[in-house]
Amino acid sequence: MNSTPYPHLLLEIHAETAFITLNKPETRNAFNAELIHSITALFADLAPRDDIRAVILRGAGSSFCAGGDLGWMKASAGWTYEENIADATALADMYEQINTFPGVVICAVHGHAFGGGIGLTAVSDIVLAETATLFSFSEVKLGLAPATIAPYVVAKIGETHARALFLTGERFSAAKAKEIGLVHFIADQAAMDHELQNILAAIQSNGPQAMRETKRLLRVLAIADRAAARQSSIATIASLRASPEGQEGLKAFFEKRHASWVVTEK
Repeated sequence: MNSTPYPHLLLEIHAETAFITLNKPETRNAFNAELIHSITALFADLAPRDDIRAVILRGAGSSFCAGGDLGWMKASAGWTYEENIADATALADMYEQINTFPGVVICAVHGHAFGGGIGLTAVSDIVLAETATLFSFSEVKLGLAPATIAPYVVAKIGETHARALFLTGERFSAAKAKEIGLVHFIADQAAMDHELQNILAAIQSNGPQAMRETKRLLRVLAIADRAAARQSSIATIASLRASPEGQEGLKAFFEKRHASWVVTEK
């Protein structure tokens, strides 16, 4: 993979997909201030690019992300309240940057996804987990709370599962994560890349503008009242039907051919 100007991240772009790898294997890709800044900056830089349909987020080494870096957490214990506010704001900004990314975000998880690492799955659109992956909202074990990730996790798995898992801090399996809606697909280690390519192939056959508008609509529906949601739904479909992409999609369907945006391997 190519080196990047984003510390602790690797980036490769191929077939309109950005492959981002958390690259701190010696700490199981645990967060610190530098990694949080790098993730935020990279997603912000990719967001305006129309040539990026999807992002695949992975972790190097034995685990996807083990939560907070021990040195970072130890340092935070000596910070003032104001310094902790600034640090927590940076972490919350990172999650929101990913959550509002216009392209499809696919998270491929293995090993451990603990604490803040689960937050990355909660702000992703599609999550694939290796069968042996373990998950844990481990913050309570440290006298803390999964606070910055809570809004995204509760939106994804619901309050009832969040209560049980937040308050026990228990480790749970990929099968359990799929059962509660945190994970969408599970594969054994040997099949991970194949399953990832299947997911990516499905994405690459869809209209790029349609997917962006669908993501925007979903965010509106999550916070809007019924009247606002209705109006946004009406405006979205009317706009897409009249757009060049919508016209091309319908024309290709009736002509029994691939639409112009379908990515095929050369």
